[in-house]
Amino acid sequence: MLIERLQKENLKSELAESNKVLVIYGARQVGKTTLVRETLRGFPGKILEINADTMPFLDALSSRNLDQLKGLVQGYDLLFIDEAQRVPDIGINLKILHDHLPQLKIIATGSSSLDLANRVKEPLTGRTWTFQLFPISAEEWAGHSGANNFEVGAKLEEWLVYGLYPEVLRIENREKKVRYLQELTQSYLYKDILALANIHYPEKLRQILKLLAWQIGSLVSINELANTLQISRDAVQHYLDLLEKSFVIFRLSGFSRNLRKEMTKMDKIYFYDLGVRNALIENFSSLSTRTDTGQLWENFLISERLKTSNYHFHYAGRFFWRTQTGAELDYIEETGGQLHGFELKWGSKTASAPKTWAETYPTATFHLVNRENFMDFVRLE
Repeated sequence: MLIERLQKENLKSELAESNKVLVIYGARQVGKTTLVRETLRGFPGKILEINADTMPFLDALSSRNLDQLKGLVQGYDLLFIDEAQRVPDIGINLKILHDHLPQLKIIATGSSSLDLANRVKEPLTGRTWTFQLFPISAEEWAGHSGANNFEVGAKLEEWLVYGLYPEVLRIENREKKVRYLQELTQSYLYKDILALANIHYPEKLRQILKLLAWQIGSLVSINELANTLQISRDAVQHYLDLLEKSFVIFRLSGFSRNLRKEMTKMDKIYFYDLGVRNALIENFSSLSTRTDTGQLWENFLISERLKTSNYHFHYAGRFFWRTQTGAELDYIEETGGQLHGFELKWGSKTASAPKTWAETYPTATFHLVNRENFMDFVRLE
């Protein structure tokens, strides 16, 4: 089952219209290689594809030598480097190619921005377009399947339990889905972090991920994590930064324009994929027996909104909102100076804006997102 990715048209457009280096970031196994190959299907020129996880061509590609680089790409119209974070001095070498061979089109993928972003950003300032690829989105699945909202809704339990990694969607047997996710979280998920970052205690990384998995939708205390793991606050912040840059987790900060009443000191942390989250806590039970369905639903909706916003270039500030007295909204967006508040409920059919929200931000909008209308939310309608 090959699902059409929304980033495909974005990449095709830039490939045709600009001569910039295209860089695609995303976690391992989300389909970056497949996306690029599908984008390049029908490309009129000759393509050199290099997988930087393997050794051939790495000497030339990291040489900083124009003659060696020219020799590598001679006769090709497009260079595609997969897992480019493995190439030493990748940014400098791509700059040399871009500046001296402007007719050569270049695409690079990276399963972690830990190293690739730092090594590409400065040398290639003004020479790149960057894209992110996430696990399959509900919008992509619906577009591929031609499903209506009811049919999409019927898939929710499966997505909330097993997530939306491409391989998970291809596997029909539930035991095999679990086996794949366990393998993913035990090896691939940490591969780039451990290889590219200076991690002194890799077991702490796994422990912090498990603690975060239990706390989705809740305020996360850095001090509490540090005390539980018996490491410093700085170490916790470092691990969180690494996990964000390797596309495992993302954060929401508290929104406030009145610091005395509104809580902003702690973030909420969510997972890009719920199958990964459930594998970390080893719970693939059905929703009818779970106590965390509301948390799963909140994580799902916010991550889906993030995917769609990224693919459609919908730029917004993203927050949650909570007061000292307990009033709260799950999700806030600020666009063009306008505030939009969202209450994310698995079961509710009706809801009203918290009184404090309405009084403090009288021009803000309020929306309830539930199982009946969630596709409007994830499609930005």
